[in-house]
Amino acid sequence: MFKPTTRHNIPSASSSNLDVKINKRNGSGKDLSGRYPFRLNFYERPPVLDITLEEFETCAIARLRVLSHIEALSHRSLPYPQFSAAVATYLKQHSPLGSNTARSANLEEERRRDEIGHWVLRLAFCRSPDLRARFVRTELALFKHRFETDDVTERAAFLRSLEFDWQLVDDGEKALYADKLKKCLWGDKEEAFKSESWFKVPWYSVPDLVGSRKVFINGGMAYVPQTLQISLVLQAFGSRLEKALELTAKNLPRLDEDERLGPVIDHLASSFLSGLGASDYQASGEAGSGSVVTAEMVDDVANRHFPPCMRNLYGRLKRDHHLKHFGRLQLTLFLKGIGLPLDEAIVFWRKMYGASMSDDKFNKEYKYNIRHSYGQEGRRANYPPKSCQQILTQNQPGTQDSHGCPFRHFSPENLTTFLTSTYPELDRSSPEMREIMDSVKASHYHVACTRVFEVTHKLKKGEGLGKDGESVSHPNKYADRSREMEREKLDAIKAKEEEDEPMS
Repeated sequence: MFKPTTRHNIPSASSSNLDVKINKRNGSGKDLSGRYPFRLNFYERPPVLDITLEEFETCAIARLRVLSHIEALSHRSLPYPQFSAAVATYLKQHSPLGSNTARSANLEEERRRDEIGHWVLRLAFCRSPDLRARFVRTELALFKHRFETDDVTERAAFLRSLEFDWQLVDDGEKALYADKLKKCLWGDKEEAFKSESWFKVPWYSVPDLVGSRKVFINGGMAYVPQTLQISLVLQAFGSRLEKALELTAKNLPRLDEDERLGPVIDHLASSFLSGLGASDYQASGEAGSGSVVTAEMVDDVANRHFPPCMRNLYGRLKRDHHLKHFGRLQLTLFLKGIGLPLDEAIVFWRKMYGASMSDDKFNKEYKYNIRHSYGQEGRRANYPPKSCQQILTQNQPGTQDSHGCPFRHFSPENLTTFLTSTYPELDRSSPEMREIMDSVKASHYHVACTRVFEVTHKLKKGEGLGKDGESVSHPNKYADRSREMEREKLDAIKAKEEEDEPMS
């Protein structure tokens, strides 16, 4: 499907109008605004654009983060207004898409990146029924949010452009079934009936409305009021996307023509399967709290701010005075991310190994690896802390290992015991514990971890890390946000004390 060029672009030849085509157009300065007349998009025409391999990946990752965030929110059983508000805030920051009336937005660039991201993810998620189903669900949720928040005039124009074959119910038929149709309405039914328009579609095209008994059915046709038009639109969007994904799956072997794309596609799919988009965490010397951590501070910081995976590793280290390789690596990189300098890291690990190990053995077998993790030995690479995705999918722990994710790698009984013994706020029979274990049973490990954060930081369900309902996607984000919240509380107390001080 894709063919590389000497300029590291990704052109392609396609034999189907549902294939992704990315190639160079003559006259690259041509105005593309006619391709994106609306904010809403059914993605029926593949992009015929000239893009770099880097843009191919970055656009897909940006959309993957949006879909992963939506899926995480959907599994947290939030009220729809709270869900919609969280999606709106996240999209505004990470994937803005303005309407035609927006003044300061670069509409063409926003819509171009949105389209590229969607089509690249089709390649990643078409390969299995489970991936296709999850992709369709999240894309439907994204489209629904954009549909509901779109400019009314622009939305109407978009629907007209689709030329749906819905039959408009005329006044005669409307009067004939007036009593039946009024039962489908709410509020003042008489007034609503007079102003309402109705569409007639096959009943199987609106199964959600049929199941909830919101439409009148006669002769195999469902009479849908215009106020429920979104169900018709979503059904059309979902069914077309499902068919397009099946066709893309058949053509996927052609992707082997460009071996550079395979790893990118595989990485996107594995990220989504783990329930997480690629993490955008960047470790900093500020450690998210504006202070460097010393070896003496680690114990206090661990008890108050470490996520479950790191609390487990630290607890095992304190108990056994030893961790195996991947456990040491996971904890070392995490400590590096929260602001533990190299010299303090060496002091910390020497202290934790204690009398069970001689200085000579420590210097020969462990000091080098610590320095290597900090980029001071070997290739001198600056290794970042491991993200939740990496912890979930790489270097799976054996029976004697301590690394990994407790939510995925512990048995239910061991996990319950670990959580209740580690976090006093959690009780074995509490509703919060049941919610956490239900998320684990459904393989939504990041949702379970996020709920632990909410409970232990006295946040309402759905607040996540306290920033736009964000789910936990990185252990260091968990720790940084926890420390940040503590600092905010201390600053508030200090400000209150200063206000209460008498004037001299």
